[in-house]
Amino acid sequence: MSFSSSPAPERLTTDRLVLRPWTTAEATAVLGNTRSVHWADDFPAEGDRVIAGLFEQHPAWLGVYGHRLIIERDSGLVVGSIGLFWPPAEGTIEIGYGLVASRRGRGYATEAARALANFAFTVPEVHTVAAGAELSNPASVRVLEKAGFHRWTTEDTVARFRIVRRDRHEQ
Repeated sequence: MSFSSSPAPERLTTDRLVLRPWTTAEATAVLGNTRSVHWADDFPAEGDRVIAGLFEQHPAWLGVYGHRLIIERDSGLVVGSIGLFWPPAEGTIEIGYGLVASRRGRGYATEAARALANFAFTVPEVHTVAAGAELSNPASVRVLEKAGFHRWTTEDTVARFRIVRRDRHEQ
């Protein structure tokens, strides 16, 4: 398996979290079901396995504008992942996230989503950060609302949310 990554990945730090790009070794470990002492007991979740399996097809997702591990600052453990589905399309970038069950309900997903959306807006060509949440998952809907996303449409079983950069007129 061959992956490529950005040479100097940028860490994003919030009050309680560090968001840093995946390494190829971590993706390989997730795919090979190899445990790390740096992971929460219930990491990786199924979504993390799916993303790790897509890195070879989407090598930019391993770079600074791609997918990141969510690390709890207090424990130093990986507790989930969040990412930008790079590259943007017509100024819009999609975000996706997931936390392990043991860390849900603490506001981590909201904190991480807000930080990554703000980071996405540092890219001049990005004016909108979008996300979807299944209506059957009200916690994910609340994460996006608390992170500052606004619902703009609902498609069958998925609510679509977005944040538009402040210097843009549409919302």
